Parts: sequence; structure tokens; C-alpha cells
Amino acid sequence: MSIRARFQLDRGEFRLDVDLDLPGRGVTALFGPSGSGKTTLLRLIAGLERAPGYLEVNGEVWQDETHFLPTHRRSLGYVFQEASLFPHLSAQRNLEYGMKRVPAAQRRVDLDRVLDLLGIGHLLERKPDRLSGGERQRVAIGRALLTSPRVLLMDEPLSALDLARKQEILPYLERLHDELDIPILYVSHAPDEVARLADHIVALDNGRAVAEGPLAATLARLDLPIRLGEDVGVVLDAVIGEHDEAWHLVRADFAGGGLWVRDNGLPSGHHVRVRILARDVSLSLSHQEDTSIQNLLQGCVSQIADDNHPALVLVRVHVGEAPIVARLTKRSASTLGLVPGKAVWVQIKAVALIG
Repeated sequence: MSIRARFQLDRGEFRLDVDLDLPGRGVTALFGPSGSGKTTLLRLIAGLERAPGYLEVNGEVWQDETHFLPTHRRSLGYVFQEASLFPHLSAQRNLEYGMKRVPAAQRRVDLDRVLDLLGIGHLLERKPDRLSGGERQRVAIGRALLTSPRVLLMDEPLSALDLARKQEILPYLERLHDELDIPILYVSHAPDEVARLADHIVALDNGRAVAEGPLAATLARLDLPIRLGEDVGVVLDAVIGEHDEAWHLVRADFAGGGLWVRDNGLPSGHHVRVRILARDVSLSLSHQEDTSIQNLLQGCVSQIADDNHPALVLVRVHVGEAPIVARLTKRSASTLGLVPGKAVWVQIKAVALIG
């Protein structure tokens, strides 16, 4: 299963030139700054815009030199930045509209399943003007899912929401990721959303794919062409291990060791992601005993690269099999004598646990 997309678009002031082979499962984030081509690419995949190219979705050709499948014949769901619900219809009738697009014999997603996944069963009788922004977006996602799509396209679905509504809806998006076997292409310019949801990432800049690959490996690249500033960091897969009930902490075990983080009530054995920002990592040549930092791990420097300010460098350290990135001043790196292959202790001040 895969999504093969190749497009060339020239509008004079904007050009898009991409050649991508994307996984046909999980969440692929199309990530980059405003104007990088994320939404244009999504609309080309949906058939809402047209440009020379080739598009194949899980073995079905949607576009080539002689063939162009119109949007209404493409098995896709599309979630826009705004919920775009029909204002005169209740939530239930909006959902039913999505269902009616698919003959009963071809439906692979049923209403009860969607209501459970998105937690919207109690909203069915309400019209859109009686729903919060987060509730409207969840109904819109449900309507898209009820078309039983072969791929779900999401164009910055959280960008119109405030922080509270965004935090409300993110767990539901995680459930879609974990429990539905429908590939999702997710447009975002927010690193925190990408870190939490994506399995694969395509970094776009000026209409070109400047980096592509599995999330963890791509974010750990020091040569990532898109500068993330304060959001430079890594995402690691981990499993909840030991609980320290006295201090309300849990140990998140990963390929290189364990990290103590706040206990969010997750059971032992639960798979999680941890996000470690480069600004929260420091390095030492010896094990420090008298420090407030609880996460101290032994590693080996694998790469050093200039950061986006001449005073700074990024240092990638491998802790076991796992890469961790630290941001240091060049003076600190020089004082420590850091070079690839040098053994160091990694001191991690803060870890974000993503359940």
C-alpha cells in the first residue's frame, strides 16, 4: 500500500515540483512554513486543483497523462481548516450526508464506530451554531470518515481553534491514528502537532520536498533544511515502565534507556512518544551527582552542525540506538572538546510525554 504523487505546477510567482512515494498507512505530515505548497499539494491530490503529473493511491491511478479522475469519484475524505458543516442540518444529518455518498454495500466505516471514536454521540441533535469549534471539527471529521475513504486529507484542521479546543481534539485524532486503517495526509505548520500525530513527514519549502522520511529519523537530522528554531528536537518511541507513586513519576523506557516523566495515569506497558527539545538538553563529560536534573544518560557524539545563530551549534548524541539533539554555544562545545565519537553524559531537563 502506498501513495505515489508526482506534480509540476508553475504559476509564475509560485512553483510546485514534487515526486513523492508515501506510505499507505499511518499519518504522513506535510509540514512547512506558509506558502511552501502544503495545501496546494493536498488540493492536487484531492483533484480540487489540476496540474501535470501522476497520482496513484493504493494501486488505483487517479491521474496520469491521459486520465484524470474527478474529485467526486476519488475515494477520499477532506477536512478543511474550517468545519464547513451545513448550517441548516443537525450534526446527525451532516454525518448522514457523508454516509449517503457511499452505497451501503461499499461502506467500510459505520456510524456507531465514528460516534465512539470522536465522542460525538451526545451532539447529534444540535445544529452547528450550537457546537463549539472543537465539536464542529469533530463532526466534520466524522462526516469525512463516513465516506469510507481510501485516504483522509486534513488541511490544518486545528488552526482555527484556540489552545483549549486544540487540546480537546488532539486525543481524538490520536485515536484515529491508532484504531483506523486509513492513511491520513495531515497538513500542518505546527511542530507539536506533527510530533504528536505523524509517523512519516514531508518537509516542504518553496514548492519542493526538501526532506522526507520516518518522523523520528527526519527530526533528528541536523541538516534539516527547514529551520525549526526553538522547536528543534527529537521524538522517541517508548513504553511506560516503572511507576514511582511517591513522586507521581513514571519511567518511559526507550531503545537507549529510561526517562523519568510526570505520571499521567498511563499503565505499565503502554506505548507512548516522548518529545525532547534541544534547548532542554545539556552535555557533560562526567556523571553529575549534585544536580536537579534527574535524567542523566550516557551517550556518544555522532554529529555537530551549525545552528541558525553563529554562536550556537546542534550536537547529535546517540544514546544506545536513539538519537538526541542538544543545542549548545560554540564556546561550550569547544570547552568540552566535543567531536564525533566522544563519550558524554546527556542531561535532559524536560521531557514531554505524548500518550
